[in-house]
Amino acid sequence: SSMKSCRLLLALTLAMTVLGACYESPEVAYHEPGVYKGATDPLLAKEASPDQQKILRERLLQVQADR
Repeated sequence: SSMKSCRLLLALTLAMTVLGACYESPEVAYHEPGVYKGATDPLLAKEASPDQQKILRERLLQVQADR
């Protein structure tokens, strides 16, 4: 009987540890249509430059040339 209770206690402890590790605190995100509230993208400013547009256009033509 002592061995059964020890195994049961071990199983319960293991189950509580595993289930407790999966807990995440809830975060509420409020959304507005058309408004992005995430982190700013540093590539957006780079994409606007004419040099970057030229590089992207050349890359597209290299990949799409065989189609």
